[in-house]
Amino acid sequence: MLKKPDLKKELENLILLPENHTYLLAVSGGVDSMVLAYLFNQIPDLNGKFQIAHINYHLRNEDSNLDQKLVSDFCKKNDIKFHLYEVSEKDQQPENSIQLWARELRYNFFKKVQQQENLEFLVTAHHLNDQLETFIINLSKAAGINGLSGIPSNENNILRPLLHFTKEEIYEFAKENSIDYREDLSNKKSDYLRNKIRLEITPQLLETNDHFLENFRKSISYLNQTKDFVKEQIKKIEDELTTFNHDSKIISKDRLEQQSDFVQFEILKKYGFDHEEIPKIFKAENGSYFFSKDYQLLINYDQLVINLKSEINNINNEDEILLVEKFDATEDQIVIDLKNTIENIEEINKRFEWDFNAEKLKFPLRLRRQHNGDEFFPSGFSGKKKVSKFFRDEKLSILARQKIWVLVDRENSILGIIPFRQDRRNAKDENTNKILKIINEK
Repeated sequence: MLKKPDLKKELENLILLPENHTYLLAVSGGVDSMVLAYLFNQIPDLNGKFQIAHINYHLRNEDSNLDQKLVSDFCKKNDIKFHLYEVSEKDQQPENSIQLWARELRYNFFKKVQQQENLEFLVTAHHLNDQLETFIINLSKAAGINGLSGIPSNENNILRPLLHFTKEEIYEFAKENSIDYREDLSNKKSDYLRNKIRLEITPQLLETNDHFLENFRKSISYLNQTKDFVKEQIKKIEDELTTFNHDSKIISKDRLEQQSDFVQFEILKKYGFDHEEIPKIFKAENGSYFFSKDYQLLINYDQLVINLKSEINNINNEDEILLVEKFDATEDQIVIDLKNTIENIEEINKRFEWDFNAEKLKFPLRLRRQHNGDEFFPSGFSGKKKVSKFFRDEKLSILARQKIWVLVDRENSILGIIPFRQDRRNAKDENTNKILKIINEK
């Protein structure tokens, strides 16, 4: 049975010292959210710590306005700050998927209010019957343990303190405490899957066992404990398979392939790759790329190299480095040490010394990344060579190639591939009078 002290206890189970935080309550005017608002208002420690937000979708004509008035009047009576969003034509209501559209609309509104008012947590009035409906929906979608463990009580700063209480308990509490609320008659129609489950399937399940919801509550608790245990084990496995190279996360491809399909999915789904993509990843050739919404995955021999797309763009669009603007004609030799010019790149941790005939060079000299079609005349060889072929001959990994700097002159002609090979065309010879020396002392 739901009682007044229960909300405080539930909040204490969800967060440490609830009285030290601030909240935005999502209140529709239905019995669940009005009971939630009433309970918050009954906790002295939370006075002034919460505000209320309501959305009027104008989907039910005057009923929608009466919902708004009920919530607004409650806030006025109890001196609670009230936030309203009224849906209009500019919100472009779709012909179908209205529920998804409405959900996105309200959560965007809630987030905006939280930011404006500096409110830490969003609080919703989901209850145990909602939990059962979600379980059934996810069961039909083969959602796995994450889906079957139900609606989280605390995730992404969204709190659901009524999840352990049944709809019946909430109705009884509202009656005992004379809490006004409004019924949404559209919930009585089986137009949507959730309503169909609520109206047709759930009642039949409840008839099978007097303790059905109580047993379901325990089952959800066990599933959540199992989910937490599995999550911990998956992390241990991933940590064993993972190394890091600056911004890149590198997972052993062969060792991950030896794991079960379940483990592969649990590890790679975090990066946006689904059941269909994962087999393709393990069959792909070296150098293949896979892209999710936020990540890039590169097949690099026995490695899965994972980067945020934003980080890749930063690397690819990195500004060129001006190395030498001009040569001082009064000097016979100028020395440029790269040790403080290029930082945090493994491939340059190699000592080298290049001498150029400064009188032949076309200044300024710059450092940039490799471009498609780049060619140079490597010292020690006859003829020219594509930079891409040079990388292959040097057996450089694809990841390593992305980090290589190329030294070029004013006309974008390559003077050397750092730190591997100097271009011979402008190298010092016996007739050189002015020398530009580029060194790396690492």
